[in-house]
Amino acid sequence: MAIQSTWLLWAFGGLYIAGPALAWILGLMAAVTLYLGPALPQHQRPPPLHPTILLWLVGMLAMLLILIVGHVLNGLGLGKTIKSSIGWAKGWALIALFPFAGAVLAIRPEVIYRAVCRLGLQTLILLPLFLVAPFIGLPGLLYVSPLKIVGGSGPEYFAVILYTLEPGTGVPRWQFFAPWAPAAGMVAVVHILCALEEKHLGWKIIGVGAGLMMALLCQSRLALVALAIVWPLAFGISQLRRPWTWFTAAPAILGLGLFAPQLQMLLDQAIARFVGARADSSRVRAALGRIAVERWRNEAPWFGHGVVENGPHLVEYMPIGSHHSWFGLLFVKGITGLFALLLPLLASLWMAARLSLTHPVGRVALSMLLLLTLYSFGENLEILSYLYWPALLLVGVAARTASRKRRLAVAARDASTPAS
Repeated sequence: MAIQSTWLLWAFGGLYIAGPALAWILGLMAAVTLYLGPALPQHQRPPPLHPTILLWLVGMLAMLLILIVGHVLNGLGLGKTIKSSIGWAKGWALIALFPFAGAVLAIRPEVIYRAVCRLGLQTLILLPLFLVAPFIGLPGLLYVSPLKIVGGSGPEYFAVILYTLEPGTGVPRWQFFAPWAPAAGMVAVVHILCALEEKHLGWKIIGVGAGLMMALLCQSRLALVALAIVWPLAFGISQLRRPWTWFTAAPAILGLGLFAPQLQMLLDQAIARFVGARADSSRVRAALGRIAVERWRNEAPWFGHGVVENGPHLVEYMPIGSHHSWFGLLFVKGITGLFALLLPLLASLWMAARLSLTHPVGRVALSMLLLLTLYSFGENLEILSYLYWPALLLVGVAARTASRKRRLAVAARDASTPAS
């Protein structure tokens, strides 16, 4: 229901509120279910929490503790500490709460796939309005919802925008229900990965088609890269136990070795075109990263600066460490914050990769985690968690499947062991 209500929530400026509210409600439901688990019938009891889910819970709770320590060390005061803690509850906390809910509650991934496809149908119906808006004189910004009073990183999270114009060129660019265009590209790829798993061909075509239109119209370079590599890589990993994979890979690896210089040249040209497509944007992103690393290393290596700061004129006064989760973590939360995200992410990638060898939901979770890893180098993951939460929920479902698989394996081993 929440997924299918996306456009309605967008129209009221409520998406930024709905995501965190849903996360905390589902998290509370999961906690109650886990607490009452021993009293439930055997078939209704949730499996034990997978270690990766515990890592996410501990890691994101560590983010809050690191935030508090950083504020104390930098003398930021109680007011800023409370404000930042509320921001944590609407950002980093979601990255743990949704996987936790998926790992405990009986959520079927098929329900998520179908909901995404139905949302895609709504998108296709609304698409003509978005496409003609800049050419018939409709304003790009329709209004900013009064719900912005609840607070956020900026009014763009509550703005109802039909399109934006690229500075300098005046070319229209669409961000749909996301706060900016590259974020729409990320959501589009999440929806495509979900739609690819839909069993009904008609709904699959609708879901994939809507996601592709969003990815193309938002003109996000990173979305196009993700479309090219995420699903094929996840599918390839999921097939590693099959002999044909190795027979296919052998000549491919041989070809890579024989044509390595030419491939390196093509890769360099592709990277140059990627950077040159928006040279000013790439320059600003690189400068933001350099400033973040330099100030982290010299000023606050362990717990960071506590809050985001705007950069100099060189980077158009954009927040230091923005557009990059790892640089942002180093600047705001230091090396401790970086490891609080890195460890659960690596553990989840390993869990999903192993599960993908035997279960389709493992492949889906792996593709979502690969997407988050890729986008961690181009976006701040915590800021957009209220949009890509279906991906986090599917990671939790995969963890539940992996935990159940482990429990069955232990039971089978115990049953086969002769009594002494």
